[in-house]
Amino acid sequence: MATIASRAESLLGTGVVATTPVAGGDVCTATRLRLSNGRSAFIKTRPQAETGFFTSEADGLRWLAAATDGVRVPDVLASADDCLILGWVESGRATADAAEEFGRALARMHRCGAERFGAADDGFIGTLRLPNKAAPSWPEFWATRRILPYLKAARDRGALLEADVDRIEAVLARLTELAGPDEPPARIHGDLWSGNVMWGSDGNAWIVDAAAHGGHRETDLAMLALFGTPNLARILQAYDEEAPLADGFQARVPLHQLHPLLVHAVLFGGSYGPRAGQAARSLLDGTAGTSN
Repeated sequence: MATIASRAESLLGTGVVATTPVAGGDVCTATRLRLSNGRSAFIKTRPQAETGFFTSEADGLRWLAAATDGVRVPDVLASADDCLILGWVESGRATADAAEEFGRALARMHRCGAERFGAADDGFIGTLRLPNKAAPSWPEFWATRRILPYLKAARDRGALLEADVDRIEAVLARLTELAGPDEPPARIHGDLWSGNVMWGSDGNAWIVDAAAHGGHRETDLAMLALFGTPNLARILQAYDEEAPLADGFQARVPLHQLHPLLVHAVLFGGSYGPRAGQAARSLLDGTAGTSN
């Protein structure tokens, strides 16, 4: 691949006067671009990325950005098979006020909805393929597109004990019951852990690295809770005020965390397989959400 600066220039039609490495992330190389027009941009690259790796993310970010009064999304300046270029967001602090507005904006983004559970094309989560073929209901989509493929992969890699596989399969057998009330497809980020929420110097939260699709709104909220997000209680309170959550939301959090835990088990092994098993156990024995 050409140098990062020359590649960006060819896509943007604007000169790059300086590049600076950006810390964070273990999948792509991240770089700040200082442009000849006085602005800055962000480019991420990955050698020999799979076809669609960056363009599917770009499409998802544009789709999220189209939500009326939704969460702020950086401008997609360019995308290609080898890179993605976004508008630069200057880092700030995760204030309580920013968290409250983020919760309300996330509710509005979700409320803009989607045509289906799924998406027109498959995407990626980390380096793994993310199947998005539409399904007629959320339980069917969750089971066949989000749990079973990664359950098999984690099992094949030896990242799950057979007892935990059995527990997760038992959850799937009761999925319609455990999923709670039916809800229409929401316009969700799909990988909304705390590292994909940027707190800008403008006092707003911005979302990046999307695996966007039509899904269940509780999935994004459960992902925010998985690895800890600043002012999470404030976010959830504001969200619930803007778009009230169905009864039993806290008890369903482990259900929505099963997918990211299985993804991490496939990618990293370690404690993630046992954590997925524990999430399944809490759902089966009715202890999920009892500490909240």
